[in-house]
Amino acid sequence: MAAYKDEARGTWYVSFHYNDWTGKNKRKLKRGFRTRKEALEYEQKFLLQQAINLDMRFEDFYKLYEEDLKPKLKLNTWRTKDVIFQKKLIPYFKDKKMNEISPADIIKWQNEMIKKRQADGKPYKPTYLKTMQSELSAIFNHAVRFYNLRENPVKKAGTIGKGKADEMDFWTKEEYLKFIECVKDKPISYYAFQILYWCGIREGELLALTPADIDFKNKKLHITKSYQYINGEDIITDPKTEKSRRDVVIPDFLVEELRQFIGMLYGYGRDDRIFQITKSYLHHEMSRGAKAAGVKRIRIHDLRHSHISLLIRLGFSAVAIGNRVGHESQTITFHYAHMFPTEQIEMADKLNEEFVPGTQGMEVMSVSGVHKNPTISFRISDYERREIEARIKASGMMKKTFFTRCCIYGRICVVGKKETVYMLVQTLEKMQADIHKMYDEIIETGQIKEKESPVDGEAYTDIEELQHDYLAMIKTVVDMLDGAKYLWQK
Repeated sequence: MAAYKDEARGTWYVSFHYNDWTGKNKRKLKRGFRTRKEALEYEQKFLLQQAINLDMRFEDFYKLYEEDLKPKLKLNTWRTKDVIFQKKLIPYFKDKKMNEISPADIIKWQNEMIKKRQADGKPYKPTYLKTMQSELSAIFNHAVRFYNLRENPVKKAGTIGKGKADEMDFWTKEEYLKFIECVKDKPISYYAFQILYWCGIREGELLALTPADIDFKNKKLHITKSYQYINGEDIITDPKTEKSRRDVVIPDFLVEELRQFIGMLYGYGRDDRIFQITKSYLHHEMSRGAKAAGVKRIRIHDLRHSHISLLIRLGFSAVAIGNRVGHESQTITFHYAHMFPTEQIEMADKLNEEFVPGTQGMEVMSVSGVHKNPTISFRISDYERREIEARIKASGMMKKTFFTRCCIYGRICVVGKKETVYMLVQTLEKMQADIHKMYDEIIETGQIKEKESPVDGEAYTDIEELQHDYLAMIKTVVDMLDGAKYLWQK
């Protein structure tokens, strides 16, 4: 073997001959290596791959597959993959030769897995069947891509199972509150479940948290790592995905609870794990609390589903929820689409707004011969439109319902839960604080002297516009709060 220096580029390359799987002699040229060692390593590995005879047993090829893939994957990811191979795939295919496994063999294995029963007498879930087949297909794809296997027999055999569960287990807020009351006797359990439910983080992310990850000043959790206990050893890894690196804003009540909890931890350093417990402990506590509360037992991961379902119910978008929990928005939409019941209606309303009929003010006949109500159109300014849209959004009503009620009652009527109104109060407080802050900044910079005529006409105009915009917003919020007085009149 030899490597050559490309003087013009300052890199190394290899050039050599080899016999392909048909026996034909070919030349291989590969450029762009930073060092001679890298170039030689590439040549060596390439020749080894070409020398591999796929007349080898499935079990033997799996060892090669492990050698190729394991260094590139997170330890826990490989561990999960390995369990499926050792328990579900190798026992069936181990003595079969890679180049002799046919689609018919795959179909027989599929039928075996479908018929197989677990210790509790139940069949494998469709999602697990899908996962097993995906792993089987992956090893054949690897053989096709790197070791010249002619084709992947799994693709011809067809699929089993499905990638998405029919139903997703989660707790309502009421069910969770019943549960958490039953685990208060153990502080470490209580605070762990509080974080899982109200922040929506993963189990591994929770167990990796350190005091340094809690930013009490800015009310945030810094999610930068994940914890696994593998082969008797504590393993800290990167989060599941790049999107999983994020800051999660903590509700005020939980900030105070965590401040109290951290104060109870004696002898902990800033980089020590806060929850020095196992996943098994959390699973046991989940069972204990669910039984005592009289609610259905769900998985630890289902607390994450519960958090997302709560955010959906509170009216947050898929994008906002995805950013909080470390998912892409399309993933939220795909898995939780059934929890967005009003989105289709809202879409139709928006499309209705875009349609400009040519028969305004006239009676319209439908295809069925039934008379429709006439459409009434009128123009409003952009400012009026923004004000109306703000009122509709805060009311929680559909546009048609909002306008109907306003016409009937001649006033704004806010219908919704207290949480919506509380958000309005927070918005009002923030606007008030922003006004004071901007006013103070202008005074400090000397653009306008307090209680004196403005020295800068442009600055004075900016102040007037600012006052106008904020006064309009504040008026809108005050009207809404006035319309929501019934919430406190019980």
